[in-house]
Amino acid sequence: MAATENSQKKDWTLLEVLQWTTGRFSQRGIASARLDAELLLAFALGINRVAIYTSADRLLSHEELATIRAVIERRQGGQSVAAITGRKEFWGLELHVSPDVLIPRPDTETLVEAALDQLAPLRKDLPPEAVPTDERILDVATGSGAIALALKKQRPHATVLASDRSPKALAIARDNALRLKLDIEFFEGDLLQALPVGTAPFDLITANLPYIPTADIAGLAPEVRAEPREALDGGADGLDLVRRLVEEAPGLLKPGGSLVLELGEGQADAVSELLARSGFTQVGARADLAGIARVVHGRKGNNP
Repeated sequence: MAATENSQKKDWTLLEVLQWTTGRFSQRGIASARLDAELLLAFALGINRVAIYTSADRLLSHEELATIRAVIERRQGGQSVAAITGRKEFWGLELHVSPDVLIPRPDTETLVEAALDQLAPLRKDLPPEAVPTDERILDVATGSGAIALALKKQRPHATVLASDRSPKALAIARDNALRLKLDIEFFEGDLLQALPVGTAPFDLITANLPYIPTADIAGLAPEVRAEPREALDGGADGLDLVRRLVEEAPGLLKPGGSLVLELGEGQADAVSELLARSGFTQVGARADLAGIARVVHGRKGNNP
């Protein structure tokens, strides 16, 4: 769809544009070239991905081609598909995202899985009156609300709270919760300082804090660098905020309650030591689909 190609070819079908876009993305080294092409064409035309194939022979207008060209250029310029479309699926939920929040990654679903495993299992044969109603969950630095919303979806009986120091991020999270009809209480503030007196203790605290070392920020992919720096930069070794939360979390957890943290590659051992030094027991790690130890978790000891 470059200018020289347009001068030689006036008519483009949906399928031809999909094939051209996929090839261009592949040449640029975009790993998910076909999927990205499908998502962006569907977004540009206001259709779903299935319609690309059911209407594959439809000729596109000049206006439609111009819209498609604009989103292709943005993707080739380093913007992610989610940043362009303003949408990202996470845990089966379609979330709205913006430049004010970290775009949820599939790796973070590992944190949700680990968090659910830390909670008491819910037996499907239990009558409604036997389901615990006092379960309390806190998601720190919630961003788009992805983790808190996924946990509420899986534990509808639980009281789920979420905090973030960014009012713009909280606006996005609140919008997602309202649209998805999932009841979350949101609080603005720095880590655990956001919470009013009386909200603790919790059965579970989760957090996907900034964990990228400052010196590594410049080497990130352009689409990642475009996200809020305060959601990426974890200080000299990436663990500045993690240390703070590990130190503060025991004061807000019930005896036996769990802290579950997402981390970067190579950080699991250091964070496991931090949890052990803060009195957490049953400290463990969970790998993501790539085999990287992505999540570390531990339980508060039984002594208050």
